[in-house]
Amino acid sequence: MNTKIIALAVAGATLLGCSLPAFADAEHRARALEIIKRDFQPRGQAGIDRLETDGLQAICNRTGNNPPASIATQMQNDQLATVKYPAEGKLMGNWANGEKLAQSGRGFTWTDKPGLPVGGNCYNCHQISPKETSFGTIGPSLYQLGKLRGNTPEMQKYVYGKIWNAKAFNLCSDMPRFGHAGALTEDQVKDLVALLLDPESPVNK
Repeated sequence: MNTKIIALAVAGATLLGCSLPAFADAEHRARALEIIKRDFQPRGQAGIDRLETDGLQAICNRTGNNPPASIATQMQNDQLATVKYPAEGKLMGNWANGEKLAQSGRGFTWTDKPGLPVGGNCYNCHQISPKETSFGTIGPSLYQLGKLRGNTPEMQKYVYGKIWNAKAFNLCSDMPRFGHAGALTEDQVKDLVALLLDPESPVNK
C-alpha cells in the first residue's frame, strides 16, 4: 500500500473530524515549516530533504502515535518487508565492535562524506552494559537481554530486525530506523546483535 496515499487519507480524515483549534494547530505547523525552509542553509550532506517527513512518520505525528489499527497493521507489515537480513544467514558479529558502536554518538554531521556509517548512540536511550553508569531511559533496559531471553535464531532475527527498522515491530517507535536509513551497515547491526545476545558479551555476564 502506498505510504503517501495512506498519509493523505489519515490527514484528510483527521481534518474533517476536528475542531477549529486542530485546524489552527495545522496552520501553525505549516507556517513554522515554511519559515524553517526559507531560512535553511544547506551544507555538505545536510540538504533540505532533512526537513521532509515521510508518510509513515506524518501519520504517527498527526495521530498522536496512535493511528487506526487497520492502517497501522498494514504499514507495519510494509516496514517489516524492508528489513534486509544477511544473505548468509549469520546474524551475530563481534560484540566488542558492537560495544564501541553503542558508545559512539556520532550522527550524520554535515561535514561527513555522504554514506559514511555513523554511531549507534545506544546509551542515549538504553541501559546496556553494567559498567556504563550514565544511560537514557527512553527505551527499555537491554542489560542481560541475551541471558534473560536466550540467543535462539528467532531471537537473533528479532533483534536484528528491530535495530534495522524498529517501526517494523512498533509503527510509531521513537527508535531510529538504523539500517533502513543507511546509518548502520549490515555488519554493524550484526555487531550490535552480538553485544546484546552473545553469552560472552559483558552485557550477559
